[in-house]
Amino acid sequence: MNNTFSNKFVADEKNLALLQETMWGPNAIRQAEELASHFTITKDMKILDLGCGPGLSSLYLVQEYGANIFSTDLYADPTENYKRFQSLGIADKIVPMMIDAAQPLPFAKRYFDVIFSVGAYNMFGDTEEMLPNFISYVKKGGYIAVSFPGLKYDFGDNVPPEMQPFWDVPDVERYVRGIGWWKDLFSKAEGIEIVNISEQACHDIAWKEYLAIFNPSSVEQKKWDLDMVAAEDGKYFNTIQLIAKVI
Repeated sequence: MNNTFSNKFVADEKNLALLQETMWGPNAIRQAEELASHFTITKDMKILDLGCGPGLSSLYLVQEYGANIFSTDLYADPTENYKRFQSLGIADKIVPMMIDAAQPLPFAKRYFDVIFSVGAYNMFGDTEEMLPNFISYVKKGGYIAVSFPGLKYDFGDNVPPEMQPFWDVPDVERYVRGIGWWKDLFSKAEGIEIVNISEQACHDIAWKEYLAIFNPSSVEQKKWDLDMVAAEDGKYFNTIQLIAKVI
C-alpha cells in the first residue's frame, strides 16, 4: 500500500516532539493510513474514532481527508487532546470526548459514516454483542474499520516458553488473540459485508517507530513492550485489521 502521509509525517523533524508525547503504542498514523486505504473517506463524513488515545488517528483523518471526527477515549484527557488539536490547527474538525466504548454510546443510531479504531478494539470489542451494537450507529453503506495487536495464531494452552513470562499478565490471553478467532467473531455478525480481514503490512515499521522513541511518561510500559517484542522475535505477533461495510 501507499504510505505517503505516514512517511512524510515521520520524516518531518517538527513532529518528533508530538510523536514522543502521543505514541502510546505502535504508530497509530501508519495503522490508520492502512485501514483507510480499503474504503473511501470524504470531508463531509462523520467519523467516530473509538479508543483514540492522544489522538494520532484523529489527526490523520482530519489532515488527510478533512473529515469531521468525534475523538473518544476512556483514558486520554479530552481537554489535553483539545489543546493538542488546537495547537495543530484542527480543533474545529474534532470533538474530543471521554467515552467508555463498552457502555451504551451517547449518539443517535445510524449517525456515523464510519466507526474507526486503532489499537484499542481488542480491549472492548471481543464479545458477540459488541459488533452488532456498533453496527447500529453506522449508516447503511458506511464502514467499521479497526486495527489492533494480535497473534498469527492462538496459543491456547500451548504458550511458547519464551512468551510465558508475558502471559502471566491478567487477561492477556483475552486481549491478544489470533486472526482466525477475530475472523470467526466478525463472520457471526449480521448486517455487514466483510471488506478485509488481514495482517497489516505496516506492523513491523509501526512497532519499530514506537519503540525507537523515548517517552518518559511510559518508561515501564515501554520496557515491557521492548522485552516482549525481543522475546517473540517476529514469530508470533501481528497487527490485525478488520474492515466491514454496513448493509
